[in-house]
Amino acid sequence: MFDDALISAARVTKAWPFQEAQKLAKRFDGAKPAKDGRAEPVLFETGYGPSGLPHIGTFQEVLRTTLVRRAYEIVASEGGAPAPTRLVAFSDDMDGLRKVPDNVPNKELLESHLGKPLTRIPDPFGTHESFAHHNNARLREFLDRFGFDYEFVSASDRYNSGAFDEALRQVLRKYDDIQAIMLPTLREERRKTYSPVLPISPKSGVVLQVPVEVVDPETGMVRFEDEGEMVEQSILGGNAKLQWKVDWAMRWYALGVDYEMCGKDLTDSVTQSGRIVKVLGGRKPEGMIYELFLDAKGEKISKSKGNGLSIEEWLTYGSEESLGHYIYANPKSAKQLHVGVIPRAVDEYWQFRERIPEQDWDKRLGNPAWNLLHAMGHDDGAGDSLPVTYGLLLNLVGVLGADATHQQVWSYLGNYMHDADPDDHPDLYRLVEKALAYNRDFVAPTLNKRAPTENEAAALRDLDAYLASVPVDTPAEDLQTQVYEIGKKKEHGFENLRDWFKALYQTLLGSDQGPRMGSFIALYGIENSRQLIAEALEKA
Repeated sequence: MFDDALISAARVTKAWPFQEAQKLAKRFDGAKPAKDGRAEPVLFETGYGPSGLPHIGTFQEVLRTTLVRRAYEIVASEGGAPAPTRLVAFSDDMDGLRKVPDNVPNKELLESHLGKPLTRIPDPFGTHESFAHHNNARLREFLDRFGFDYEFVSASDRYNSGAFDEALRQVLRKYDDIQAIMLPTLREERRKTYSPVLPISPKSGVVLQVPVEVVDPETGMVRFEDEGEMVEQSILGGNAKLQWKVDWAMRWYALGVDYEMCGKDLTDSVTQSGRIVKVLGGRKPEGMIYELFLDAKGEKISKSKGNGLSIEEWLTYGSEESLGHYIYANPKSAKQLHVGVIPRAVDEYWQFRERIPEQDWDKRLGNPAWNLLHAMGHDDGAGDSLPVTYGLLLNLVGVLGADATHQQVWSYLGNYMHDADPDDHPDLYRLVEKALAYNRDFVAPTLNKRAPTENEAAALRDLDAYLASVPVDTPAEDLQTQVYEIGKKKEHGFENLRDWFKALYQTLLGSDQGPRMGSFIALYGIENSRQLIAEALEKA
């Protein structure tokens, strides 16, 4: 049950999931009308094309849609009870394979089946009954791991079982009207062969791109040419699929979809499919058009190229929550997606999560961590914090080297925490493993500790003298204060404190950026930190 303060705030907040939810609530003037005396669930849909392996661009659509779904349940609630909703994750696995992806094995196997529906092509990985079944399983494994509440729906299952048959008959009944929408959007050459219906060849099993003549909408019979022979065949029961924009509209019509978002590359598809679903007798869903993720070079991420981060790669170096945090922000702004964004995403997520209890509802509803926790049903995690930031962990393991171990890291954490027991800090324990992997693969190979200049060496000797005079358990804040004071001394010649800290990072840690030095010294230990200083001074 939702309290009145939450509901009131949800109906006016500017946080984007709730803005989308407010728009959807207006569609029904509140909640979706009841059917058979019971409230009708609002249907949210996400789409997946399983011609390539799932990547974060696929996953983010499910997450963002879930954020809107949970927001709608609050915005349209009645008497404090959540408005009923459903989420369908739809796989367009009836589509014909147009080209072989770059990032799969046994490419020759796929090459020999080009043009066939994805569920009728052997699995090049050798683990499932088809290529689509393999990729669908990969998608579901991750969605399940993250805890999404969804219903998986396969296009092939719907086409083959006859569940789409009535909608397909309606497409044939409205065939000329659909053509009137689509043909003006096509080049002249394409108009000559375009058909909303793509029959599957009874000879080759390939999804055909050929002109089609409607014979009888009620039986689904159409006429088309296949390898030089005129064929009459019903499109029902899995013997055809629809062109993409018509297929999308038919799906909205057949399933009764109320909300679906998409990337800006499908802007034109939304327009044309919206017109087609109206012709079929349905209603275009509400939705948001979001910007696409870019790779480290600023190029569009592609499933076939495999140039984006995979889900597995992110989770090797960052947490599930950090992935959600990065996806949450600014859906209408393009963002680069590469391993370099992971550390900051991890720490930002925990910063937002720690603030939740102190925030009023108007602030809390715009807090990414609250939205993510609520979407996944983990509201009890609000206010949790990490005793050590991920950035600080990376600096620690960077000093320890590429061969650092979990046990070594926890022994140093004992300098910083009174209860450095992995069993008491499961989130930190998992992050240590990810920090070790990130350091091994990306940090350690790039570290290069330079020699200090004359004035930097003098400041380092000053710092060393201070560290020699204080207890080993000196608080991090006291250490940080003294680091500041040393950097501000005129005799050391730093124009600003930024130059002093950059010198510390480059001479002691081997990088251009680093942590609060007081926190690092407390974590690494005063004597160990003095040893780093001694090693740097030897190069002076």
